[in-house]
Amino acid sequence: MGVTFFSHRIMARVLPTTLDAFYRRDVLRAAGMLSLGVHDVWIDGLRGAQSQTAGGASAAARPPRSCVFIFLFGGQSQLDLWDMKPAAPAEVRGSFDPVSTSVPGMRICEHLPLLAQQADKLCLVRSMTHRMPVHGPACSEIYSGRPYFGAPVTDQARPEDWPSIAALVHRFGRAGGALPHSIVLPWYTQFVGQDRRIAGQTGGRMGEKYNPFLIEGNLNDPKYRVEGLRLPNDVTTDRFQRRRALRNRIDAIGLSLEQQTLQTRIADSNFSAAAALVERTEAAGILDLGQESTAVRERYGRTRFGQSLLMARRLVEAGTSFISVNWDDDHKDDKVSPHWDTHVDNFSKLKDRLCPPFDRGLSAFVEDLSARGLLDSTLVVALGEFGRTPKIGLVTQNGATKKSGRDHWPHAFTALMAGGGSGGGRIHGATDASGGYVADDPVTPADLSATILRHLGIDDRREYHDHFLQIQQRMTNGRPMEFPAPPV
Repeated sequence: MGVTFFSHRIMARVLPTTLDAFYRRDVLRAAGMLSLGVHDVWIDGLRGAQSQTAGGASAAARPPRSCVFIFLFGGQSQLDLWDMKPAAPAEVRGSFDPVSTSVPGMRICEHLPLLAQQADKLCLVRSMTHRMPVHGPACSEIYSGRPYFGAPVTDQARPEDWPSIAALVHRFGRAGGALPHSIVLPWYTQFVGQDRRIAGQTGGRMGEKYNPFLIEGNLNDPKYRVEGLRLPNDVTTDRFQRRRALRNRIDAIGLSLEQQTLQTRIADSNFSAAAALVERTEAAGILDLGQESTAVRERYGRTRFGQSLLMARRLVEAGTSFISVNWDDDHKDDKVSPHWDTHVDNFSKLKDRLCPPFDRGLSAFVEDLSARGLLDSTLVVALGEFGRTPKIGLVTQNGATKKSGRDHWPHAFTALMAGGGSGGGRIHGATDASGGYVADDPVTPADLSATILRHLGIDDRREYHDHFLQIQQRMTNGRPMEFPAPPV
């Protein structure tokens, strides 16, 4: 539980192998200065971000922008929630009814009443589409915005994965705020029984050092505490500052400026940035949900998803650019239908298990961002790796699909968007009468990734080195979505 980190690596991995260097490190360890447990990956990304801006504009000149990327692991049923077909045959339309929302003409599932009230802030992208019906590769396509590179035979991450959007933001995003500018919570999505996470969530072929910063655990647990970015119980802020001062005095009797290598200076820079990160986080209490009132925590819902969104709101306020919220619940052990993967009892699981916490958490999140004046600068995106089959019980990829379930369907599904200039109270694209294929304005995962990068002010034409193919790659080959201009 807590922050994923690599203990002591901030300093130890970059210090030169000289006698003096080892002495300095031993003294610092004895002084307790290497017990911070801070993620060295962020430090590398922060240094790069400080000198990189989109289109030549200075980072300070751009208004702070964020994206909250909500991944609904398993694949939501578009036909039963967002793109309902009440005039279709029973085996297509299912057993749910559409209801009116706060926007005339926009209707969504009856089991999403709170989101129906927030429809004036939502954009339903009903024309998401790709071709991959297998979980792992499909997850990779959504996380990275790239078609999967290999055969669809595995759900697990590999070194040749495309880098995730989160990793790209981690490397190329703006610096600012007290925390890393790309954070994922509360876990990396992974199937029970597999030894590796689902594909597409890391730096991949760009390099694992660009993995986003992971805050891990059940944020709904009353005993939850984020480790690594909190001072130990016996170390006060004053004591921590005195330790920093001690290190500075030790530096003064170390190597001369002429003797210092580039590695030593980088190590010093790393330590200063890491120490400042801990100090600012501790002072601000950003990662302490206990600072929220009971009423607010209840409004989001006392679930892993609801409390993760509440943490995401706090991270947006702290200046974090990209926050990934991966759906998590207590049904990891369901071998056939975990999370939103409703191969069995599609309708009862949606009604009783999935829609209530989703509706409560997301509606509170969107309403909260709006009330705090953060919705215009924050792009909210929520979707799964694909949708579900138009016909109930149709087997397309998983033979365990029952007559009560819907199988995988990547050809047409819905992404929910809010804020960030996406335009509230509108529908983008359309599907045919059965909801199975896109009829207007198709949007690919690549287009979605380009839209997110543009919103964050990152030039999608930037290139990175592909360690797998040993070539330069553009961050995305997609085309940003065009949203209507806001009314004057």
